Amino acid sequence: MSKLLIINSVLGFGSTGKIVMNIAREYEQKGYEVKVAFGRIMKQAATSSDGKRAALYGNMGVRIGNDMDVYCHGILSRITDKHGLYSKMATRKFLKWASEYDPDLLWMHNIHGYYINYEMLFDWIKSRPQMKVKWTLHDCWSFTGHCAHFAYVKCDKWKEGCHDCPQRSTYPAAIRDNSAGNYRRKKAAFTGVPDMTLITPSEWLKDMVKQSYMSEYPVEVKYNTINTEVFRPVDNSFKRDHGIEVKKMILGVASFWNERKGLDDFIELDKKLRSIDESGSTGLASEQNSAQGTEKGNRSKFKIVLVGLSEAQMEDLRKKGSDILGIPRTNSVSEIVEIYSAADVFVNPTYEDTFPTVNMEAEACGTPVITYDTGGCRETLKSDKSMVIPQRVDAIIEALGKMNV
Repeated sequence: MSKLLIINSVLGFGSTGKIVMNIAREYEQKGYEVKVAFGRIMKQAATSSDGKRAALYGNMGVRIGNDMDVYCHGILSRITDKHGLYSKMATRKFLKWASEYDPDLLWMHNIHGYYINYEMLFDWIKSRPQMKVKWTLHDCWSFTGHCAHFAYVKCDKWKEGCHDCPQRSTYPAAIRDNSAGNYRRKKAAFTGVPDMTLITPSEWLKDMVKQSYMSEYPVEVKYNTINTEVFRPVDNSFKRDHGIEVKKMILGVASFWNERKGLDDFIELDKKLRSIDESGSTGLASEQNSAQGTEKGNRSKFKIVLVGLSEAQMEDLRKKGSDILGIPRTNSVSEIVEIYSAADVFVNPTYEDTFPTVNMEAEACGTPVITYDTGGCRETLKSDKSMVIPQRVDAIIEALGKMNV
């Protein structure tokens, strides 16, 4: 029986955790023996009963290190900017187990996340030329000296050699700048693997890889997918429950919100939509005054709903007098499907993303999408009702007009 070993930061939770679980199940059905090595237990799993964790991980889950290893790795990385160069004892113990397991195929996903030492891992990989290796890249961390994304700051130092990092405060955040050293050590570790294929979720990321020091490897594009039996239009009472039946609902969804995800753009959009008068000067359809006696202006027509806001962010919006309806992050798939289905349009003003599945989920629920043209965003769209636009709030307003929302 052939053996598959998958490595990822998490298992069963989050987008990559679900992806590796699906791969594991697929290869089990093909007759493989499968193990999934992971480094971090997500909050949901940590609070679950032993029975629920066993149901989630089954016999395939193998943890690398423990909570203390992750904590120490994170603290040291914060101080030194040497993310991925700690967890030596945990990595040594794991590699001893992995050698005994002796996989025919190694399939890596996120090897960042404060749980494994990448130099030790790749030394082990290079010592096993008979082992086939795949590596799915979900972001750009593997070929930069620090960051996982660089589009927001328009940085291209990674093409020649990182230094003087402009994103030291972003994940993996650090006090000092060691981007030049990280770049050299990653390049030395990640190049020269005899039989490795890289996989990206978008043509955009493939193009970035081909411009990096990892261009020596073949790169396959494998789009992430969603379950369209789950994500589909459903009847719901979301608008009625929130008193916005007569509104045109503009939806945004994120696991967390910041300026890179477009939170500031949504705040600006809310202000501009409320300030537009009835003349429809931007091309928006003029349906403001209804029989229900709504107030004058586009404020009566649109309602922005953001899912995934923290309590602090929702309180901040209230203090600023924003009309945005904030919804906390939900782990209920049925709830998010209802919200997607209730929306008149889904807007994704992200400034950096490799392949946002939220666009796909919205379309699958029958909601057209307006997305900024960044990363792999345009590759997620299938509906001819959806639109890709420049990264400007005014472009969102123009798109709303063209859609006749």
